[in-house]
Parts: sequence; structure tokens; C-alpha cells
Amino acid sequence: MSSLQKDLEEVKVLLEKATRKRVRDALTAEKSKIETEIKNKMQQKSQKKAELLDNEKPAAVVAPITTGYTVKISNYGWDQSDKFVKIYITLSGVHQVPTENVQVHFTERSFDLLVKNLNGKSYSMIVNNLLKPISVEGSSKKVKTDTVLILCRKKVENTRWDYLTQVEKECKEKEKPSYDTETDPSEGLMNVLKKIYEDGDDDMKRTINKAWVESREKQAKGDTEF
Repeated sequence: MSSLQKDLEEVKVLLEKATRKRVRDALTAEKSKIETEIKNKMQQKSQKKAELLDNEKPAAVVAPITTGYTVKISNYGWDQSDKFVKIYITLSGVHQVPTENVQVHFTERSFDLLVKNLNGKSYSMIVNNLLKPISVEGSSKKVKTDTVLILCRKKVENTRWDYLTQVEKECKEKEKPSYDTETDPSEGLMNVLKKIYEDGDDDMKRTINKAWVESREKQAKGDTEF
């Protein structure tokens, strides 16, 4: 209990005991004075508390716009002309962001795209090891409705790009069956038949054996036609 509260309690006790009007009037006046002081103190206290709460509010109330997280772009299309390799990236609403928010950096064998603050996110695409060299000065970007077009100027014009990147080329070539032109062409077929034979069931093995025997018999007779 504060000292003002104690004073108020004591004045109340004295008021109950006082009988003379002059004393009672003086005590009543003092009682009102103390109550007013207590009320003022309470108001000051609650005001300070409100100010403290305001100061404790996070500064993010007036924070700058954040761009959220960055999304890696993996879907795109591309084609080419005699002079350019063109990469098409679809991004909904990209034509509505400020021009400076769409940035492309080129090197002789790569490019990277960064789109800032599009619908609260950033979008990036990095393509390294382009199949062939490009002209950094001659390359550029265009922003169209919901699309970013990247124009990579071919360093050597009128050359065809079968792939966009060196990595893509190597992956595709690994998928192709390799044929050794110096060996007998029938060896490739023999290897395939051998694998089928090893993986097959008894019926498959009997079928291959029968075909093999018949083939050998025809070759022995000089009839190599099937």
C-alpha cells in the first residue's frame, strides 16, 4: 500500500471519530485532496505503461517490403535462329514489376536471371556450360506478358545448337547405344540376344536356341536370308 493510500485510510478513521463540524470539514477536504492525488497518480502510471507497450512493439510495423524466399526456375522452353538462342521463361505477372527488378547477367558460356519481388517472392535461373560461346555484348532480355525472353547472341552465326548446354549434350549421348564401327555389326545383335537369353525363362531360351540353330543351318547352306 502506498503512503497516499495509508493517509487516506487514516483520514477515514479520523472522520468516523470526529464529532466537531470544523474538524470534520477539514478532514473531508483533506480526504478529497488525497483521493484526487491518488487518481492522478493512477492515470500517470497507466499512461507510462501504455507508452512502454508502444515502445516494445516490433519495428516491423514500418518495415520495408521483403521479397520472401527465392524460387529456382526449372521449367523453360528454347529455340534458335541464325543469330540467337532464345530461352522462354513463363512467370505470371512478371510484366507488372519494375524493369530494374528483372536482371540478367551474361558470360561467354553462361547466364543467370534474377526476378525480384514478384508476388512476394524472388525467382532465379542459372544456366552454366552453354553448348557454344555467346556474345555478352549482343545478348539481352525482353519482358513480355507473363514471360521473360532471354536472347543469347551466338558468337558464331548460322551454327546449329542441338542442345542448350554441354551437360545436356553429354547426358543425351550417354543414353544412345554405342556401336563400334570397326567390329562386325552382328556383334551388337549378338550382345542383345545374349542379354535376352540370360534374363529369359526356359521358353525364351528354347526359342532363342531354336532360332540360333536354324540361322546357323541356313548360313551353312549359303542361304542367309530370313
